[in-house]
Amino acid sequence: MADLDATLSQADSNLDDSIDRLTQLVRIKSISTDPAYAADCRKAAEWLVDALNDIGFSAGVRDTIGHPMVVAHHDGPDGAPHVLFYGHYDVQPVDPIELWTNDPFAPVITELTPGRKVITGRGTSDDKGQLMTFVEACRAYKQTHGTLPCKVSILFEGEEESGSISLQPFLDANAEELKADLALVCDTGMWDPDTPSISVALRGLTGEEVTVKAASRDLHSGHYGGNAANPIHILASILGAMHDADGRVTIPNFYDGVHETPDHIKAAWEALGPPKGFLEDIGLSIPSGEKDRSILERCWARPTAEVNGIVGGYTGEGFKTVIPAEASAKVSFRLVGDQDPVAVRENFRAFVRQRIPADCSVAFAEHGTSGAIQLSYDAPELAKAGAALEAEWGKPAALTGMGGSIPIVGDFQSKLGMNSLLVGFALEDDSIHSPNEKYDLRSFHKGVRSWIRILDALAS
Repeated sequence: MADLDATLSQADSNLDDSIDRLTQLVRIKSISTDPAYAADCRKAAEWLVDALNDIGFSAGVRDTIGHPMVVAHHDGPDGAPHVLFYGHYDVQPVDPIELWTNDPFAPVITELTPGRKVITGRGTSDDKGQLMTFVEACRAYKQTHGTLPCKVSILFEGEEESGSISLQPFLDANAEELKADLALVCDTGMWDPDTPSISVALRGLTGEEVTVKAASRDLHSGHYGGNAANPIHILASILGAMHDADGRVTIPNFYDGVHETPDHIKAAWEALGPPKGFLEDIGLSIPSGEKDRSILERCWARPTAEVNGIVGGYTGEGFKTVIPAEASAKVSFRLVGDQDPVAVRENFRAFVRQRIPADCSVAFAEHGTSGAIQLSYDAPELAKAGAALEAEWGKPAALTGMGGSIPIVGDFQSKLGMNSLLVGFALEDDSIHSPNEKYDLRSFHKGVRSWIRILDALAS
């Protein structure tokens, strides 16, 4: 404990310099989706390589078909676990620029309320500030111990905000080099400003586009209405049949692989309560979905079937009385547990085909799949990280899920055979992807201290 306290004190002493280094990184305009900023993306990668080499890592820029990767390695004691830390240095575009209070790439420190200081700028929270919590934790550990408690590899990508087109080929080509005992991901958030969280589940995804075709051309609704099949009617009926009155998905075998959440975890979620203003802030008040589940359980541990878009017939200005020749919809399935994304697709298609009239046809288009991720609630690394976070924040870490999907976590599991520990320090009001993105300096400071404690705990 004395050695750990010394490392934490070193992180405290480093804070001003740590913030200065974060400011330097945020100044780099690493917008990955715009080719005009390709040189800036490389500049950010090179900056990180220099920072990691300065600590004692063996780091380098790795070229890809897109923006470069940063890969770094540092040895640890014999027998210590090997962890792979992931983050991304690229950022979202800044539009609409007129809504920014300051230049997005000239970060400033302001005091939002007495005692609450934040750094404002694009990428401060997503993900430059978060990845720098880990880099600065490694720096403080090296300064006090001369080494790190674990063998540490680092992977920073530069295309997370633009589709990660280079990531899977890079993982395939470098699997042996990058494989570790555990992946650490810092691209998530706190439950609230005082409560840390560990995301133990990520929903998977199956995306489908379905097109129903009827007549050979659009029809005059006065001449053919009541006789000719209307593909909008057919499609709407099929989509409406996907749920029963209690909100359950009716597609056969849809719930295969869905496991019940342990009672003690559901009790912990009930104690957290629903996110403040979750529905009220969007003008709603009545939860949808499975009626016998809580809001958090529906968000984190239950699968969904949602219609994301539907089109057919005349949708322009004015009015046109036609029966369209075809109608289409985009449908997404968020998956949990051991649901098979491919089986969900096949079962959905069978569900649709059974409801298509004999003189009509249906076509499908795939829009990607990814499996769900679930870390065992009994995993030793989960207990160690939870204890470390509680020691830093003074409150037990909330074991949360994520309603969305982070493909890299699935890739780590499927391609590298690694579980991932997702610990982040972003806050709900950080305005990621929006004007005036910010990162609380308290979250940054305590994030550095948290990673010191987690690394120390994982090694013990």
